[in-house]
Amino acid sequence: MFFLYLLIALTAVAAAIFAAPLRHKVWTALALTAAGALWCSARAVGVLAGADSGPVWSVPGTLFGGDTGSMDGLSALFVVIISVGAVAAVLYSRGYLAHCLAEKSPAHISLHYTALVAMFYAMLGVVLSDGGFSFLFFWELMTVASFLLILFDAQRREVRRAALSYLIMMHIGFVLLVIGFVRLDAACGAATFGALGDYFRTQPGLPLLLVFLAGFGMKAGLFPMHVWLPEAHPAAPSHVSALMSGVMIKTGVYGILRVTAALGEQPLLHTAGVILLAAGVVTGLWGVILAAMQNDVKRLLAYSSIENVGVILIGLGVAALGKSSGNQLVALCGVTGALLHTLNHSLFKSLLFFGAGNILSQTHTTSLDALGGLAKHMPLTAILFLTGTAAICALPPLNGFVSELLIYLGMLDGIASGSNVLASAAGLAALALIGGLVVLAFTKLYGTVFLGSPRTHEVAESSEADAFRIAAMALPLAGILFVGLFPRAAVSAATRAAGFFLRTPTDAADWLLSPPLAAAGRTAWLLIAVVALLLWLRRRTLRTRTVAKGPTWGCGFTAPNVRMQYTGESFSEGLQSIATSLTQNSGQGSPVGKGEIFPAAHSFDIGHRDRIGRLFAAWWVELLRVINQRVMRLRTGKINHYILVRRLGLKRSKRFRRIDTFDRSEHRIDRAFVPENADTDTVLVVRIGAEVLQRIISDNRTMVNNNHVITNIGDFV
Repeated sequence: MFFLYLLIALTAVAAAIFAAPLRHKVWTALALTAAGALWCSARAVGVLAGADSGPVWSVPGTLFGGDTGSMDGLSALFVVIISVGAVAAVLYSRGYLAHCLAEKSPAHISLHYTALVAMFYAMLGVVLSDGGFSFLFFWELMTVASFLLILFDAQRREVRRAALSYLIMMHIGFVLLVIGFVRLDAACGAATFGALGDYFRTQPGLPLLLVFLAGFGMKAGLFPMHVWLPEAHPAAPSHVSALMSGVMIKTGVYGILRVTAALGEQPLLHTAGVILLAAGVVTGLWGVILAAMQNDVKRLLAYSSIENVGVILIGLGVAALGKSSGNQLVALCGVTGALLHTLNHSLFKSLLFFGAGNILSQTHTTSLDALGGLAKHMPLTAILFLTGTAAICALPPLNGFVSELLIYLGMLDGIASGSNVLASAAGLAALALIGGLVVLAFTKLYGTVFLGSPRTHEVAESSEADAFRIAAMALPLAGILFVGLFPRAAVSAATRAAGFFLRTPTDAADWLLSPPLAAAGRTAWLLIAVVALLLWLRRRTLRTRTVAKGPTWGCGFTAPNVRMQYTGESFSEGLQSIATSLTQNSGQGSPVGKGEIFPAAHSFDIGHRDRIGRLFAAWWVELLRVINQRVMRLRTGKINHYILVRRLGLKRSKRFRRIDTFDRSEHRIDRAFVPENADTDTVLVVRIGAEVLQRIISDNRTMVNNNHVITNIGDFV
């Protein structure tokens, strides 16, 4: 009954969106999303404030037994993340997709918003489900919905390729999760996260732990299973990229958190801590190095998401090591920092992807080497993007500073206490290196895109985004400022959410917020007050004066031009000389002709592709080509051929008998099957039909439709 209710609800959502007028579809989707977000968020805030939450749903008699959904501190935190991210994404789509209303069909727009709403509720189901099979149902629904969202611009080959890569990788992870839950059900009689504790106490737990880590790591973008992420995020619309990067990949983190918590205080917890810390270090370093080398705004942000997943896993690894060694402070700092960074990343990454969407829609490019000077043409976007950039660089007084400081405190306390010194020192060094490279990457991004002078006419003629998109960006901005300026409330909520992992005292936030953090908070407020005072004095002083505007001082150059500016490639040239083995470079441009004495304007763009991504992508492309060669021979596009194949009965059955036909040397098949009671005339017809079929197969080696549009599946991928 539970799954029947879900199907009815999905049908009702689709019917409401499809029935709405074209310009009201976004408001219908926003109403459906906001209603669920407000209801779930209200309960989540209550749980994080210390209240108890009863069952979210309870449905007896499902296919796999009774099914329930509940909300503890961890689920409540993720409900807040999902709700804020989804509402902001739907609201942003109002302005971002406005130009598509005349280009796309109403059915196309309806399908997009249906998938958007379905993805939101699927993610809620993932973090609220108690049963493993209902969890898998919501997990698969989330995957299918996000696949449809990526395919919004399916007419582009790179979009189709990215969506197919994403679908294949996600289903590999799904199969791993199915194996894990089936094994859990066979051993413990229940396929739930609650049964994991009993399994780890009674069974060898490392194989199942690795299976779940791989399955959830596929969704989270864990190295080397991250290869889908830098392809899918740039291919999707910007509001979908924000939802996937800021929210969806966190469901993979949620699964890893649940599995790690189920280890309790078993000896395996120490091994899990080492694995998580090592995976976090490698994932974080790989992601940030590749991010710093990118020359595309959305690809840079996508690789940055991989880096932030690595930071979260470093915090969780520190927490697991601290708990296994009995160090409560290290464990609490690590898990609180990991949870708070999960929230923080969803906020500033949504803000940054929204900013990238503004850049793309107003300039029609995301190439760093084609942008520049946007701060003069898009001032609000520039200010909001700068805030997100400072937050992701962990600069005070913004939210990224608070979460990373807690992780640093956990590792420093681990070194000071003498427990897991080597692991804590390695994590400390890696996190410091990651932080420095993040500053490099986002200084390059902001400086190249927003400062300097425009490099193209499209950029020079760009204008600010509409009010709907600016309002959507204000939602994550409010969260960034709240966590950064009121760290006590944010840390208090995170410590309550950490109750799933270890018992936390009621005053945990007070002693986690060390005097340096409290002093940083007071300094931040003082800085804001000083800046506000200076801006007021400047406005008051210049109110009665004439202000002349002129170009920035050119350092002695009388006629500087855009060719004298830093490009994305030149900014990170030093890093590229070190990390050349990590990427495979490709160039696109228009060469200068031999007869051009005075060449016209030419362009050249260098792309840095992940070598791991190229390695992982090769196998499924080749697999599809092999399948195409075998299967597509029978795809003639003519219905009479398919009927003939069906009538020939080429599959053996007890009700059929084999008959001999003509020899293969004459291009005829040598066997066929007919009903046991077939008469002589039927046998003759089958023999003649077999000969015809063989000729059809010989003459049709590729898939052909009526318009001869697709001749090979390689055209698709």
